[in-house]
Amino acid sequence: MQAPDETDVRLADPADPADRDGLRRAIRAWIAANVPPAWADAAASGDLALLHQVRSPEAYRSWYPALGRSGLVTPTWPREYGGLGLDQATAHVVWEELRAARLVTLNIIGIALAAPALLQYGTQAQCERLLPPIADNTQIWCQLFSEPGAGSDLAGLSTRAVQTAEGWRVGGQKLWSSFANEAARGILLARTDPSVPKHQGITAFLLDMRQPGVTVRPLRKITGDSEFNEVFLDGALVADEDRLGAVGAGWPIARTVLMHERTMLSGAGSGLRERTSGASIDRLVELASRPTAGLRPIDDPVRADQIARLFIENTVLRLTNQRNQQQHGTAVDPALIKIMSSEHNQRLQSAIFDLLGDRAPAHSEDDGEAARIVVGYLRSRGDTIGGGTSEVHRNNVAERMLNLPKDPFSDSRMPWRDIARGPR
Repeated sequence: MQAPDETDVRLADPADPADRDGLRRAIRAWIAANVPPAWADAAASGDLALLHQVRSPEAYRSWYPALGRSGLVTPTWPREYGGLGLDQATAHVVWEELRAARLVTLNIIGIALAAPALLQYGTQAQCERLLPPIADNTQIWCQLFSEPGAGSDLAGLSTRAVQTAEGWRVGGQKLWSSFANEAARGILLARTDPSVPKHQGITAFLLDMRQPGVTVRPLRKITGDSEFNEVFLDGALVADEDRLGAVGAGWPIARTVLMHERTMLSGAGSGLRERTSGASIDRLVELASRPTAGLRPIDDPVRADQIARLFIENTVLRLTNQRNQQQHGTAVDPALIKIMSSEHNQRLQSAIFDLLGDRAPAHSEDDGEAARIVVGYLRSRGDTIGGGTSEVHRNNVAERMLNLPKDPFSDSRMPWRDIARGPR
């Protein structure tokens, strides 16, 4: 399927950006004009099985650049970089309409993590060159932060970048890099000065993944898929024009990216989490309301109490996210929302999984609903680890929100090269 010509897919400027009803009408008109009718009809019906039948992943990826170029995927970006220049509150209108039309966001690492870092720390030339291909999914991104010896203590990373006449030569290993097997670019943290304390000698780079010296090996997950990867860097080259921010100033950039990662994984923002979190609370209620052998699970008092508790949790999370967005992320620390969201989602997916009964162990291709529920349940097991463990985030909440004393880290002021590593 061919995407419409680039000049045809830009969302028309609303006459008044403050006119949210006008914006909503413009979005619906764009969807009616550009989304294949069979997709739109299936999305409107609420029948996910039908949507999966008429809209294959390959067809959606082929069509997706039209959505990216419209500005709808990135409504808060400046217009000169392909966005709509909307504030967060107004952007909710866009996200609501995209969710209603089941137009999910692709390139989630690029949209949610790399782009905010570029917009805050990148040069105009970097933004002009790199942001449009992120929006239309023609340049997929990954995140190259964690390492085998630097996960929860990310500042202890040991991947080195050494400046040469050609640029920066990078050597080391990264781990748990989602979509690195598909990525054209990666936002990379590397140590450029081992003689200073670990937080001070880190620099951020925008790495070309498709070059000699970059080897990607998939890691098989409990779900059977391999979106996680380990990445080996052996003399990979980064031009200095692809350095993000100043030399040695990578840690504040890392913290910005991690903040956006927590926000993405907690469900705040544009609904990116919908692709990876499993079935929704509405799905739980719908499944529990189906008669099974003449009985409805929701009529059981214990089951009904569990569903009510989950519904309340979900509502609290949704309203907390909305409040945080309205206050530009200052109402509640993203670490707290990440803890709440990941643990709630595990309970939610477990409850949905329980409703499958004997369909769960033998899920197969001819029972697509069961297969999706099982995958959602299995994926949720990693929610409290990915994007920072709940234990680390509880430390963040204790220190930043409750003003409790920090744990005494003995190596925080030592030169990185003097920190003992490996077995003791």
